[in-house]
Amino acid sequence: MFPITKYFQFRTHVFAFIFLITLTTSNAQDFDNFKEFFTFHPNKKAAAADSTLYPSKFITAPVVSFSPETSLGFGIGAKYLFKFRGSGKETRTSNMPITLQYTLNNQFILFSGFEIFTNQEKWVITGNVTVQNYPRLYYGIGRDTSEDFEEEYNYFQALVEPILLKQAFTRYLFLGGGLRYNHIFNVEVEEEGQLAATMPEGFDGSTSVGVELAALYDNRNNILNAKQGWYLELTHGFYGKVLGGTNEFQLTRFDLRHYISPFKKNNDVIGFQFKGHFSHKDVPFSELGLLGSSEILRGYREGRYVERNLLAGQVEYRKHFKNTRWGMVAFAGAGDVYGNLNEFKINNLRPNFGVGVRFLLDKVENLNIRVDWGFGDASNNVYLNIAEAF
Repeated sequence: MFPITKYFQFRTHVFAFIFLITLTTSNAQDFDNFKEFFTFHPNKKAAAADSTLYPSKFITAPVVSFSPETSLGFGIGAKYLFKFRGSGKETRTSNMPITLQYTLNNQFILFSGFEIFTNQEKWVITGNVTVQNYPRLYYGIGRDTSEDFEEEYNYFQALVEPILLKQAFTRYLFLGGGLRYNHIFNVEVEEEGQLAATMPEGFDGSTSVGVELAALYDNRNNILNAKQGWYLELTHGFYGKVLGGTNEFQLTRFDLRHYISPFKKNNDVIGFQFKGHFSHKDVPFSELGLLGSSEILRGYREGRYVERNLLAGQVEYRKHFKNTRWGMVAFAGAGDVYGNLNEFKINNLRPNFGVGVRFLLDKVENLNIRVDWGFGDASNNVYLNIAEAF
């Protein structure tokens, strides 16, 4: 019998191939006309009469995505790109996206990850909102879990995380804080499975409510697809029961990125990223670090390895073919999860690598459609999405 996992891999490879062939055979002008059909310009007349106004765009379109965690997803997405009145070139474009999807894994996902700059970037409002029901595979907690113990559990999640930051000391440094609310409920686990037997803290649901301290350094030339610059986001959250949480713990996260354009004769880019997730004290199951995703350590299913702490890094070379909408990428990385600091070892890092194809969706915002093929220890997965992995 043809194994079901192999069938899904085969199906996704065929889908990605058909998707690329469709783009290749499309006339560029027809594509621009198709894209413009879904684009609205709320201040078009005002911007035409006043050159100091940014011509904002509200883009709505059908959304198709794929990852091993969700399978094929269909839905609708909207993205609002704008600047406040009085903002000039020194203020980067604010980005407010929202996506509503249903997947072939019977998942419902509502997501928005936003970044808003006020005039002259004196303030930044960033964060995300997620509402979803999500079947996920579980193999146990730790870095040495076996594929043989695979089981599925289902849950609903409501997450809200707004962060307000103020420009401080220098042009691109922002300091501030916010709140984070993460509610996991209606959890279903296999009766004879590991989760039901071992019952880790919060496996059957939890509520994390906390205050976060945050710092952001961001001098990227483009928010959606940078060619140069640095990005560092650091948060440290204090979670307790005072505001209705179920656990008392602390959570530290960082995301460091750097982009360079190595050659003057083309638009090629090399991007670097390092991510960390460190939890302390009475941490619920939903707040553990997850190795693998469509953004970092591509090739591993999200949550293939789970632990209190996570460190991961990657590098990506982005090749743009001159005078076309097309590009290609090659990426490689490594990462690991561990329970305590003394358990982290360089020679335990799990590697990944892969290649991808890019199609330029929006020339002004430098926004791409991406198809990536990532390889992990003993797995490989295809990802289809909008915007770069990092």
